[in-house]
Amino acid sequence: MSRCDSGNPARAGARAGWRRGAMLAGLLLGIAGAAVLPQAAQAEPKGAARTDSKDSKDTRAARAQLGRTATAAELKAWDIDVRPDFQGLPPGRGTVAQGQAVWDARCASCHGDFGESNAVFTPIAGGTTAADIASGRVAAMTGSQPYRTSLMKLSTVSTLWDYIHRAMPWDKPRSLTVDEVYAVTAYILNLGDIVPADFTLSDANIGEVQRRLPNRNGMTTQHGLWPGRGKPDTRNTACMSNCAGKVEVSSLIPEYARGAHGDLAAQQRSFGPVRGIATGSPEDEAKPPAAQQAKAEATTAAAQPVGARLAGQYQCLACHAPDRKLVGPSFHEIAQRYRGKDAHGALAQKIRGGGQGAWGPVPMPPQPQVPESDIQAMVKWILEAK
Repeated sequence: MSRCDSGNPARAGARAGWRRGAMLAGLLLGIAGAAVLPQAAQAEPKGAARTDSKDSKDTRAARAQLGRTATAAELKAWDIDVRPDFQGLPPGRGTVAQGQAVWDARCASCHGDFGESNAVFTPIAGGTTAADIASGRVAAMTGSQPYRTSLMKLSTVSTLWDYIHRAMPWDKPRSLTVDEVYAVTAYILNLGDIVPADFTLSDANIGEVQRRLPNRNGMTTQHGLWPGRGKPDTRNTACMSNCAGKVEVSSLIPEYARGAHGDLAAQQRSFGPVRGIATGSPEDEAKPPAAQQAKAEATTAAAQPVGARLAGQYQCLACHAPDRKLVGPSFHEIAQRYRGKDAHGALAQKIRGGGQGAWGPVPMPPQPQVPESDIQAMVKWILEAK
């Protein structure tokens, strides 16, 4: 018994039990080893020089035959990642036009015709400028813009290529050819004005494109996969029973995949159709406002015009202010542009379907969840803005 155990009989008994278990395990392993070793090897006295008898050579040969060298095809199946220095990138090429054809057929159902996305997925393009391309850091990432598109966050073009190659389309990953991946990547880069419309992306020039990424200098180590963080980026578990078969509607999240990346609603902007549906556990969901705050908001809303109240209700004020430009134009600017014109239909369609280009590079997200009567009330209020 050790000195530290002398005053603790329970601990001493546990240590003794552990020693007995270890001795028993060693004995059993010795018996098992004796059963497979040749008799000559068992009889070899302790401390004797090792001999190269036929039996010992056969034993070593037999042990060497456990397992086998992986084939080139098996190694290739695992070696699929593409590094930021483009090691692992396969040869290939694809044009922007070819990428648009693949996009329309395989990608647009989830990500929209021009990367504006739908009610589940956040936009891919938008929010970047020519100044960002020149500096390598997206200015809106450090400001107050309330949402982040994929091209705003992307710091290595290899990440985009690799993710499309391995994970897209979501309902049939790795079904795109290498050239199709190059083409789709080129189309996405063109949506952000990073490459021109007649560009051909290839393994030979992708390094040049990297030097034009708007947020190439925005790399961060503050994420779960970086050493020292102590927690993973995801918390999903493999489905072991009653797993879903083929995903028929790829723009919906099946029940078994909900929560894999935390609560999407808490991670994304609070306006638009959803732009990150609630997928977290109850403790992840936002708590309701305090009673007094709700009462104050109700009092303020009652004194507002209907259109103003609806603009606040549907989070329009996150991007638009009545009298000054925020992410989008002010309501006053919109009213001035369309004064004297019948713009009710055009503006209503803009709210329903979204758009990009009329007021700058930031896309207007579609709002299909807003009732038609509310859209008409907001349009009337906006066009009458003073």
